[in-house]
Amino acid sequence: MATTTGAVWGRAEQQDFRSRVRGTLLGAAVGDALGGPVDALTLEEIRAAHGPEGLLDLTAGHGRRGTITHHTQLTLFSVDGLIRAQVRRDTGAWHPPTDLHRAYLRWAATQRDWGPDERRAEDGWLAREEWLYARRGPSRSLLIGFGDDRMGTLDKPKNPAEQGPEAVARSAPFGLLVGWEPQLVVQLAVECAAQTHGHPVGCLSAGAYAVIVHGLARGESLDGAVQQALALLAARPGHQPVSDALQHALGAVRQGMPSPARVEELTGEGTADGLLAAAVYCALVGEDVRHGLCLAVNQSGPSAAAGALTGGLLGALHGETALPPAWLAELEGRPTLLELADDFAMEMTQGPALHGPAGSAPGWLARYPR
Repeated sequence: MATTTGAVWGRAEQQDFRSRVRGTLLGAAVGDALGGPVDALTLEEIRAAHGPEGLLDLTAGHGRRGTITHHTQLTLFSVDGLIRAQVRRDTGAWHPPTDLHRAYLRWAATQRDWGPDERRAEDGWLAREEWLYARRGPSRSLLIGFGDDRMGTLDKPKNPAEQGPEAVARSAPFGLLVGWEPQLVVQLAVECAAQTHGHPVGCLSAGAYAVIVHGLARGESLDGAVQQALALLAARPGHQPVSDALQHALGAVRQGMPSPARVEELTGEGTADGLLAAAVYCALVGEDVRHGLCLAVNQSGPSAAAGALTGGLLGALHGETALPPAWLAELEGRPTLLELADDFAMEMTQGPALHGPAGSAPGWLARYPR
């Protein structure tokens, strides 16, 4: 899997990129935290609990406001795996899906173990974050997919009938590989999705979401990024439900005022393609980030995934400063998210200064062991 070598990064480009990386990760986490507490509720139940307008602010989940779910946990490990893949490239070994799989197995350990195991030298720093050792409603498909060491592949995927949105919800970081060609971003996201979600709808929705984030991170409009995703999907077998869902989302924008009914119609059965469509729609019609996120989570489908996907798009589009500050102030794990976002931005823009044939920064290799 080759990458393109981007131009040398100027300071302004580095700062813009870092803002979009932070925006993507924090936006996805805030959307996840907003939707998590109402994930299992119908729209009627949400309104009964939070008033006729529905949920308009963070509410308590897992003991306090602002807590994240497994979607954000896995997104963090996606970032960790991508940094590790770049670091390991110096050794001549280059197979990012394997590095991502190892990262996801480190996540699976957080779901089994009481806390970090200091004896595992290869864990790096993220797997030592104690707050991540909490079960936040991971689906059966995730626990089975990462339940043993066998890696699902496109030829032999794990859970070949699984169409849920969980693989999509961990795929935003692939879109932040701005130096990669778009078709390679799609390919990596699809291959990594097959580790838990083997159905074409589950895999291709992840590829489409990643490449939409990729367009936004490169400064394209959301509409333009969706059009590019449709063009790249067209060549892939089994793409029709995902392509139809994205077209449906674009068409819904022109059908009057945004409403929960329209979001629920796009979400459909709560499969990956429906959640992708709902997120694109909410990001397109949202007056601002807060409005877009509230629109996404006030529905009877999977609210946490809808919030996470919408937040990732809006964060990549506008950068971190567009996110609601009052929500960020209460967001669980914000220091970890920021640290990881900045590490990722530094690796992608200044990797050769951190590690390479001529020598490596020992602190970096301790954080991201080869």
